[in-house]
Amino acid sequence: MLSRRAAARGSARAPVRGMRFCMEAPGKFQRLAGRLAAAWQERGIGLKAVSFGLVGVLNSAIDFGVFWTAVQHFGMRLVPANVLAWLVAVSVSYVMNSVTTFAAESGRRLRWRSYAAFVAAGIVGVTANTATLLIADYVLAGWLADDKLALASAKGCAILASFVVNFAMS
Repeated sequence: MLSRRAAARGSARAPVRGMRFCMEAPGKFQRLAGRLAAAWQERGIGLKAVSFGLVGVLNSAIDFGVFWTAVQHFGMRLVPANVLAWLVAVSVSYVMNSVTTFAAESGRRLRWRSYAAFVAAGIVGVTANTATLLIADYVLAGWLADDKLALASAKGCAILASFVVNFAMS
């Protein structure tokens, strides 16, 4: 809204008193809206990080549980048991991350191509996991009297090694 004098001159530069705040307010509201949007996105990233971490913890428990069951109850050798455990864990991880952590990106849809890429990305990690398992089992079997404790400790080292490798590659 222009003052009568500014309107008479045809000037659009001189707003009526009091209108200055209204003209500046959209800029202030835009900055506030921008800050609120950034905070909301950071909150979303924080929630994603927590979700991703929880999926990782559950994934590690599944990896250990399947491995332990395969070796202790079914008598599988270490390498096949480790690869089986990883395949189960990586599959569950893909589903959980697609449905929860990255639901917005995936549309909560599971796709074979995405799954194949997810598995392919983990191959270096499972290689490090298996190598660490074999080395740690060999070393710890000589240090610890209890074979089951040595194997459980070796698997824990292997899970930690794959975490480090996967983190470094991401």
